[in-house]
Amino acid sequence: MRIVIGFLVFLGLAGPALALCEGTDLIAGLPADTRATLDAAIADTPYPTGLLWQAERGDTRLTIFGTYHIRHDRTEAHAAALTPYITRADSAYFEMNRADKARLQAAFGSDPGLMFITDGPTLPDLLEDGEWQLFKAEMAARGFPGFMAAKMKPIWGSMMLGIGPCQARNGALSAEGIDESLARAAAATDVPDRSLEDWRTAMTLFDIYPADKQIEILRLSFAFADRADDLQHTLLQRYLAGEIALIWEFSRHLSLTEGGAEAERDFAIFEELLLTKRNRAWVDLLLTEAEGKTVFIAAGAAHLPGETGVLHLLEQQGFTITPLAFDP
Repeated sequence: MRIVIGFLVFLGLAGPALALCEGTDLIAGLPADTRATLDAAIADTPYPTGLLWQAERGDTRLTIFGTYHIRHDRTEAHAAALTPYITRADSAYFEMNRADKARLQAAFGSDPGLMFITDGPTLPDLLEDGEWQLFKAEMAARGFPGFMAAKMKPIWGSMMLGIGPCQARNGALSAEGIDESLARAAAATDVPDRSLEDWRTAMTLFDIYPADKQIEILRLSFAFADRADDLQHTLLQRYLAGEIALIWEFSRHLSLTEGGAEAERDFAIFEELLLTKRNRAWVDLLLTEAEGKTVFIAAGAAHLPGETGVLHLLEQQGFTITPLAFDP
């Protein structure tokens, strides 16, 4: 599960341009039998590849783009190619619109408990000394001082280890990503921007995990912390190629390989929390609010493919799903 939590920062959270970080494509280096297993797993997956889609039912038209939330070297080209779809829309939906992002920033300022331990033992107490020293060093490589690392909630610590040191040093968490660029395009043409869910949802996804489980997840993150740049390089290259289902199956493979006896159950719970439950809620919202309208939707790419992905759920509601060419 640790690998997918790292991926969440890029396919499922949201300045200066982010410098290009090099790395190794770990999928390209997989043994042939492992790659064959991954390919077989996605062979029957609905809508496994592609970033831009159209869903139509009657006079309702949805243009759906799968995002990579962190800025990369093609972010501006993507935003420019998508802007015409926004200007023709009655409204634009994001996981969090501008107003909700402002609420989130205010909440971080007023409630440090969203991300940090505010009462009781902190990570130096909860981890073995060697584990704490490793975590502190890895967080320092990502620009987090020791006092901040010490109080970070374990689940957030795992997420931060999913960011490569190169990305962190070059502003991965502060640079403006595709969501902000598209929101500005909507504002410039007076297209209302709306949220697909309450802004608190993404912040509280993993609150169901007790503290000991969060510590276990954090410990599992240590093994790949020094390969995070390679993992994120792999993710970006495969994202740009539109291989979204492959990314998810690769995450599943790593999680089950390294996650221990309960890894399969843990991954299923994670998938339900991160994707399935939210996908169903988003589709229910769109069925109510987008009826008879032309709407643009930007959401993390991992939400699109699969039996319980947004595209297949819309198809089950009578929408015709069509891939749109996208290679800016």
